Amino acid sequence: MDSPEPPPGEDADAATTDGGATAGEHVDVGVLIAHSPEADTDDLRSFTGRMATDAVDELETATDTEWRFHTEELARLSDNDTRRPSEFLDRATHRMVEGPYDLTVVVTDVPLLSNRQRFVPGLASPLGRIAVVSTEILQRATRKGPARPLDSPPVRWNAATLLLHLVGHVLGARHRDGGGVMAPFRFDPDRRGVPAFDATVERYLYRIRDRVPEEEVPTRGPLRRLGFYAVSAARNPGQILRALVDSRAPLLPLSLPKLATAAVTPTLVIVFSAESWDVGFNMTDATAAAFAVASVVFAALYLLFVQNLSFPRERHRVITEHTALVNVTVFLVLLFAMVGLFALVGAIILTIELLVFPQNLMSNWPSLEEPAVGIADLVRTGAFISTVGVLTGALAGGLESRTILRHLALFHDTP
Repeated sequence: MDSPEPPPGEDADAATTDGGATAGEHVDVGVLIAHSPEADTDDLRSFTGRMATDAVDELETATDTEWRFHTEELARLSDNDTRRPSEFLDRATHRMVEGPYDLTVVVTDVPLLSNRQRFVPGLASPLGRIAVVSTEILQRATRKGPARPLDSPPVRWNAATLLLHLVGHVLGARHRDGGGVMAPFRFDPDRRGVPAFDATVERYLYRIRDRVPEEEVPTRGPLRRLGFYAVSAARNPGQILRALVDSRAPLLPLSLPKLATAAVTPTLVIVFSAESWDVGFNMTDATAAAFAVASVVFAALYLLFVQNLSFPRERHRVITEHTALVNVTVFLVLLFAMVGLFALVGAIILTIELLVFPQNLMSNWPSLEEPAVGIADLVRTGAFISTVGVLTGALAGGLESRTILRHLALFHDTP
């Protein structure tokens, strides 16, 4: 995102209602409009205001809490290209902390791409507390007619339904069959209103409503911040575990060819070196395991800090629990990705040891004291060489795409 436009005014587009809300309780939602260079910003602003107004009553009914949407900033994109939702994370997270807001909704007119390479109307990040809505699919032309205008009834009511659906995901609700807001979202050209949360989802949202507005915790020094991260992770293990499972972190190196190539290439040379076999055969199992663990952790920490993957990227005096959970999850995804890289390199090296090397080659090397070479020796040597590969991959390869990691770690695959 490039040149942000000046704020239009204080709470000029805030959508709030007081009916049914408990006095003194409210959820503040920051809305960021990220528009293409040719977009009509007035139309986008009007669309966003209508969408929030149409959705707010159902949110307040489900949670018995006042919801306030604040459209305070527009951000001009550099082009009309397709975006991943993770590309809006930096600005959205910054606005959430600066607001401060309990959730952030990003509205854009450019196409939105999921990590399955599918165009989607919107995606949610429960950990990041961010929902991204794209008007491109909502307006998309059909074979029977032109593109739909933003103020048309189908766009209006599908957008409000999509917003409710994504906010439900942000708050932890899952897809439900049988209709209602949390049914898998499909654009319905005949929609003329917003569906309600079903009784089960409504009870869940009511139960967790007190956890939505989070207290701000001052962060005085790295040790205090680290302690807060640990406490936040201990309170929310389920959210972190779900994000790790959804991200398929050990398979991440397959999506990062530069990292994998930098890890594998030197090991193909090292495996044919007598010195590496010397080290591997004379290492104890404990030393090999400790070296592997330390290298994997170091590689994950190195990528985390060098690639500046923590949130928010700008320093702030306070931090909220969901921001801590995002940072913990990103680090754990990196950690498991390095484990996956270690397994990938190790499988290649072990295959070479077992299938490519002549069986008696290692035992005939004069530098080896023991002529017998067992499977344990091969595994230990392969682990040592793989550890070197992980370090080389992190230091030389790095992450050619931060957005892939962030997307896999934080956003759902489908609306």
